[in-house]
Amino acid sequence: MNTPKFTIPNPSFHSEIKRRINEYFSKQGFASTGNFSLYLKAFVLITAFIAIYIHLVFFTPAVWFAIPECLLLGILTAAIGFNIMHDGAHGSFSRKKWINNLAGLSLNMLGANVFMWKTKHNVLHHSYTNIHELDDDIEAKPLLRFCKTQKYYKIHKYQHRYFWAAYSLLYIWWVFVTDYKKYFLKKIGDMPIQKMTATDHLSFWGFKILHAFLFVVLPYLNCWGNALAYWLPDLWAFYRFYSQHCFPAGTYSRRNYILTGKHTNR
Repeated sequence: MNTPKFTIPNPSFHSEIKRRINEYFSKQGFASTGNFSLYLKAFVLITAFIAIYIHLVFFTPAVWFAIPECLLLGILTAAIGFNIMHDGAHGSFSRKKWINNLAGLSLNMLGANVFMWKTKHNVLHHSYTNIHELDDDIEAKPLLRFCKTQKYYKIHKYQHRYFWAAYSLLYIWWVFVTDYKKYFLKKIGDMPIQKMTATDHLSFWGFKILHAFLFVVLPYLNCWGNALAYWLPDLWAFYRFYSQHCFPAGTYSRRNYILTGKHTNR
């Protein structure tokens, strides 16, 4: 697979930013990884998530109470993803590797898979941010089009009206479709994933089965509103991602990168 090659100046913008950040933490006496505030927030988020889940599924509250709880469960799902899983998978939640791995595994409990996410996010998204056909985070075809090099369909004329509905399905699509697609094709887009060990395979299937039981089978048997808990994280994720990543001069053609190594938008 042809991937873009970057011309890196010396010193580069990236190395200078890292130097200044490290200098700031050193002068302030702060750790660059998690501290008590982060761990307290993680404890509160996970405890609240478990408590609301138990109340919803096993105590079946009245509709007027269950709907806000489902929405809150959705918010907590997104919050765990942004505040615990993301930092753990980046190795910045703690100085200890096993704690980072444990924090990253929170994604598996939420239905997705941290092994796939590390390739999708840490490798592709951070290395090839907003480059069409490489950054999987801007691939939402055929319903949404995030850059000019993606194929245009007539329906995209109206995507500013229906984007919220399309994005509200992302979490369900991710958990129940795209993870399996990546697993069986052994690649994300055109990028092959790292070879999975026996432990990786066991983790993939074990957590998928556990999640299906906890968040599909049990809620189906005991309550009706769990779909709201899938819907809300997608709207939050869309707001966070789109507002920070997609803007007119911020998406690029993979072909132009390969040929020139420059940020050119066509």
